Amino acid sequence: MKQPRRLIINGDDFGSSRQVNEAVILAHRRGVLTSASLMVSGRAYEHAVALAKDNPGLAVGLHVTCADGYPVMHPSEIPHVAGNNGTFPANPALAGLRYFFGRNARRELFNEVVAQFEKFSRSGLAFSHVDSHCHLHVHPVVLDTIVEISEMYGIKRVRVPSDCFFAALPFLPSPLVPAGYALVFKLLTARMKRKLRRRGFIFPQRVYGNFLTGAMSLEYVLSLLKGLPRGDSEIYFHPALPSSPLNDDTGKLQQFRELSILVNPDVRSKIDLFQIILSTYFDLDKHL
Repeated sequence: MKQPRRLIINGDDFGSSRQVNEAVILAHRRGVLTSASLMVSGRAYEHAVALAKDNPGLAVGLHVTCADGYPVMHPSEIPHVAGNNGTFPANPALAGLRYFFGRNARRELFNEVVAQFEKFSRSGLAFSHVDSHCHLHVHPVVLDTIVEISEMYGIKRVRVPSDCFFAALPFLPSPLVPAGYALVFKLLTARMKRKLRRRGFIFPQRVYGNFLTGAMSLEYVLSLLKGLPRGDSEIYFHPALPSSPLNDDTGKLQQFRELSILVNPDVRSKIDLFQIILSTYFDLDKHL
């Protein structure tokens, strides 16, 4: 018997702003979004938790943040991780180098990630899964940290951002730079899969959105639905309602475009046409 096609549709950066929070809920109620990844250090964290509790059908996981964002701990407690402005390095590569080469940074990273898990736990929400902002958990040090702490909390569902370069290729403005990026991610996610399988973790076989982060389009999403493999997959988005005014902000326009994709009736009709079952990370347990 052939496996059905199951699809998690996730909204990242839940908790980062009220505009993101409201877009996630709108996409869940009126669209196809099934899941969200919560930034517990986000400026709209409490708002996100309240909305999630009002919408129990939305699965919520932890979006571990250790680059391009704020820590949960006071910056003075993690001086080798947080800068003078109280934030993590905006550049994920710089953050990764710091965690790889700095013993103090690794110790502080561990404490900060524990604090993020603990804050999520105190929210009263059930852990759907764990992933990370900027996919920094593909970094060996960050992955090892997250695996150890996830096991402490009894969580065995982690996103592996194993995207398909060839599915994204027709929609890339220039394939040269993404091709090198794709090779690096292929090597890192292969290591992730080996480690996670050894430790009994579960994850979707394919996660789409990495190669077109900031450039997701309706055409790309419809092509993914048409060619979706059997088994478990995930497509993640960064939706947000527009702030007023938009001021031609490219990033904000793209976030609104991604919300529009999630509530587009053509997306729903293609999901039905191709007999795709919308699911969450919780459902992975049922298919072991």
